[in-house]
Parts: sequence; structure tokens; C-alpha cells
Amino acid sequence: MNPAPSLILFTVLSGLGLGMIAWIGLGAGSDAPGFALAGPLVALLLAGIGGVCSAGHLARPDRAWRAFSQWRSSWLSREACLMVLALGAFALFAGLWVLSGIRLRPLGWLAAALALATIHCTAMIYAQLRTVPRWSVTPTPMLFLALGLAGGWLGVQAVVALAGGAAEVGLSLLAVLLGAGVAVHWQTAAAGARRLAAGSSLATATGLGGMGRLRLFEPPHRGQNYLLEEMAFRVGRRRAWQIRLIGAVLGFLLPAALVLLAWLVGDWALLPAFLAHVAGAMALRWLFFAEAEHVQALYYGAPER
Repeated sequence: MNPAPSLILFTVLSGLGLGMIAWIGLGAGSDAPGFALAGPLVALLLAGIGGVCSAGHLARPDRAWRAFSQWRSSWLSREACLMVLALGAFALFAGLWVLSGIRLRPLGWLAAALALATIHCTAMIYAQLRTVPRWSVTPTPMLFLALGLAGGWLGVQAVVALAGGAAEVGLSLLAVLLGAGVAVHWQTAAAGARRLAAGSSLATATGLGGMGRLRLFEPPHRGQNYLLEEMAFRVGRRRAWQIRLIGAVLGFLLPAALVLLAWLVGDWALLPAFLAHVAGAMALRWLFFAEAEHVQALYYGAPER
């Protein structure tokens, strides 16, 4: 499917921001001067910017408010509602912390639960689509939650280091390794989903396989249309391999090396580790969309794999 930049920015930035909200709400962070303001502020900015980016791929962004009306049946609507609730609860938690110096733990736990629920809803927007095996067959919610929590932890510890506190370097390394493990597990499952998609054909798409070998009499459209642009995006194998390598190096290998380096040169190395992870996560998220094979393309004569 077409990897719209707005969707990449939305899913990555909001996931990181919500991951930071979850960790800070659960008690992570530091009592170092400045963290009470800087930590929540960075988390709210990341989640907020990601939420704004979500409207970038809409034909009428001014109607994005309608997404809040279908929460009974739509994962997208549930995500929008929970995002507002999570940001509101966390902003109240952070405001009380800054003004009074007291963390209201129950409110922080509520904000953390809402943040994790929001990430889950974001993942379910894609995991519910049975027409895209790479999303529906694989543990997509686990991937989104793992990357959000791993990146969120790195973000919290980077702000702790900048605020002059003592960062949790060992746990940061563990977070990177767990995130990498889940990403590898998802990629393995995606390879199985690709084989499942490879079993699809024009015959299975139309349900007319019992009539013998099928071929298109003529294509539904002579020119490019919206469905072909959005549902039949194709990425070359060489390019996909290169981007996957970039995602693995920037998203996990370089952050792990920088976290190890933090033991020698100081906690400041956690900041480039976090920035590298963000860049790697965006590369991997581009592939998440670009390699998704929608069965709709079979009706338009897409090559059978």
C-alpha cells in the first residue's frame, strides 16, 4: 500500500509520545530539576504532533473531527477518542506535578493505561484488515506496543540525562533488545503472510477458480486510478532490503551501541541513541506500509507471486 508520509509520522511520533506518557505515568523518570517539566512536555509534543499528522492524508482535513463520532464500531474513532483522553489525563498529571511537586500516582496510572490503549487501537486499524495478510496474520498490535514502549523508554531516559539526572542505562539496553526481538518476530511472521498472499490469484480473488484458468479480458481501467495508487503500491526487492537494513541499523544496532557507550562516556549518549531509533522506526514503518499486499490489486491484473 502507498506509504503516505503523514501516516508514517503519525504512527511513529504518536507511538513514541504515548510510550513516554505510559512510562512517566507509571513512575519512570527522575526527580532531577527540570525533568518534571521537560519529560512530560516532550511526550505531549511528540504525541500531539503525531496526532496532527494523522489528518495530513485526508482529502478534507477540516472534517477530521468526524472521526470521534463512530467509536462504537471504528478502531480509528476509538483511537481518536482515547488519544484525547490520554493527553488530557497526562497533561493534568504533569500540571499538578510541576505546580505542586507531587506525582498523583492514580492519575498517572490512568494516563498510562489510556496511552497503551491508544497504541493498541492504532495497531488494530491495520490488524483488522483481512485483505492485507501482512497486517492481519502477523502480531501487529504487539509490534506497535513494543516499538512504542522501547522508543518511549529511550526518550524518557534521554530527557533524564539532559535534565542532569541518573539515567537507567542497563534498562535502556534491555528495552532496545526487546524491541528488536519483537520486530524480528513480526518480520518472520510477515514472511509467512507473504507466502499466504502468494497463494492468492485472480481465481481466488474472483471465486471463479472452478471454471478453469482465468485471465483478464481487459483491465478495469486504462489509466491509473485511486485504488491502484493506494492499494497496489510496489517496492523493489533491492530497495526494500536496503531500507530494512537502514531500519535495523538505525533503529536497534546503533542505539544498542550508543547505550553501551553511555556506560563509558556518560548518559548524554542516550540522546543520539533515541534520535537514531526514531529514524530507524520511520524506515521500518515505511516498509510496513509499502510491503503490504492488498488483494484488491488482483482485480487489476497485478502479477501473481
